[in-house]
Amino acid sequence: MAFGASLALVGAARSQSFTVTDILGREVALRLPVRRALLGEGRQIHAIAALEGRAAFTRIVGWGEDLEKADPDSYRAYVEGFPDAGRLPKVGSVAAGSFDIEQAVALQPDVLILNQEAESASRDARLVEKLGRAGIAVVYIDFRHAPFRNTDPSLRLLGQLFGREEQAESLIAFRNGQIARVTRPIAAIPDLQRPLVMVDRIPGYSDGCCMSFGNENFGLMVEMAGGRNLGSELLPGTFGTINPETIIARDPDVVIVTGGNWNLLAPGGNWVGLGPGADLAMARRKLEALARRPAFAQGKAVAEQRIHAIWHQFYNSPYQFAALQRIARWLHPELFRDLDPDETMRELHERFLPIPYRPGYWVESSGSQ
Repeated sequence: MAFGASLALVGAARSQSFTVTDILGREVALRLPVRRALLGEGRQIHAIAALEGRAAFTRIVGWGEDLEKADPDSYRAYVEGFPDAGRLPKVGSVAAGSFDIEQAVALQPDVLILNQEAESASRDARLVEKLGRAGIAVVYIDFRHAPFRNTDPSLRLLGQLFGREEQAESLIAFRNGQIARVTRPIAAIPDLQRPLVMVDRIPGYSDGCCMSFGNENFGLMVEMAGGRNLGSELLPGTFGTINPETIIARDPDVVIVTGGNWNLLAPGGNWVGLGPGADLAMARRKLEALARRPAFAQGKAVAEQRIHAIWHQFYNSPYQFAALQRIARWLHPELFRDLDPDETMRELHERFLPIPYRPGYWVESSGSQ
């Protein structure tokens, strides 16, 4: 079934009910545009703010605590621009089993927006049925599990919910145009030499080595940017772990670390702190320390100074196109020498977002390309 709204109008002109279709293919009836929305994840604001602009929090009645904990630099930027956002009620996580249905009902939302990964826990808890009895609709979006398939329909669905269809289409056009700035040059070179890339997911958050991505999300970005993703060959799903011995044996040409500010979740960790306004000198020192781990220390990527780090939260937002551009520059610096992902992020903020652009989303080891 096609994603989007089937304009099934019910009732009088001033009381319109529509049926929308979410990314799971579920048909959901509700009145549009919504007046009160509950965000199952705070990080959904990355998409909603791009559609709502200065009205980003006008219709938000509560949100998950994940933005404050897992992406505190973005949280701080939004609270600085919208002080009321800091006073919004925090709701528990459906996926983690801490969601409080009574609290959700008390907030009187028209709709609860959940990420795809919450679907199993939601089904087990019969959340849709319970909230439905209170007149609260539930819809699912996805920027994480299959972002290059589900981002456009997720943005269109949000555009329909908030009555921002034109803005959603503008953002989608911008996003797809920026993606094409990478994929078109890659497609024009059928015999392109593709370096082998290890995407090292959130190293330093824990002591283990090494989580990575399969053939989706950052793994697919590597492939689209003209590389060969090691995880695509070894992992059956979007996420998984590659043992250090395999990394040493395969000796990747390039290592890309994902990092973020996890002071609240893993204080004192060796993770690479990236995000808006990040201290890039500190991030570089921590990246170079991670490069000394046994899985990488004697490898080609470290010897040739092709070890880089990128903001982890690109994996769960509609801004993956900027990460794709940055990865393309790392993998093929000559082919993409005129591509400036910083300028792309700046344009995204100026055209769509209600907060200013603050660099800090990527860093390279000293002397890297």
